[in-house]
Amino acid sequence: MNSAQANYQKLILVTGPARSGKSEWAESLAISYRKQVIYVATSQVDSSDVEWQTRIEKHKNRRPHDWITLEVPVNLSETIATYAHPDFCILVDSLGTWLANILEQDEHTWNETLEIIINSLLQVSSDVILVAEETGWGVVPSAPIGRLFRDRLGSLIRRVGVISESVYLVTGGYVLNLSVLGVPLKL
Repeated sequence: MNSAQANYQKLILVTGPARSGKSEWAESLAISYRKQVIYVATSQVDSSDVEWQTRIEKHKNRRPHDWITLEVPVNLSETIATYAHPDFCILVDSLGTWLANILEQDEHTWNETLEIIINSLLQVSSDVILVAEETGWGVVPSAPIGRLFRDRLGSLIRRVGVISESVYLVTGGYVLNLSVLGVPLKL
């Protein structure tokens, strides 16, 4: 751990494909810390999207009732800074949804946002668990907006992974600790 990483207690990244169990694994990690969990939901509530509302309800029903849930579609860095306390575990679900909410940012603004989120994670004094979707394992999206999302999410996950104490890949019904099995790739 370098000196820039010394302020947080534990920074964990949980990544994987859709419906892989990422959120369940992240939730089980949060429970294991035996701290007050601040669950940061990054999705935007759309009451007209019944399927999305069903997904949100499934997540809500699975979580312990004593967790504090915050709906934070955009201001993620500020929220992390606000709740950074050694007695808390902050669980962010998910980075991909957060990114989708700010995808319209131009390249300069996005790069600033990326630096702000990385710096906020380096400064936090609580345990933080971040859930992120892996979208770059398939076909290259045909639309420019799809490629932009895939590329930005990939860069975000890589930057977060490099500063994380542990990185887990959840896929095929298994959880792999990439921090133990892998070799870190330098930026």
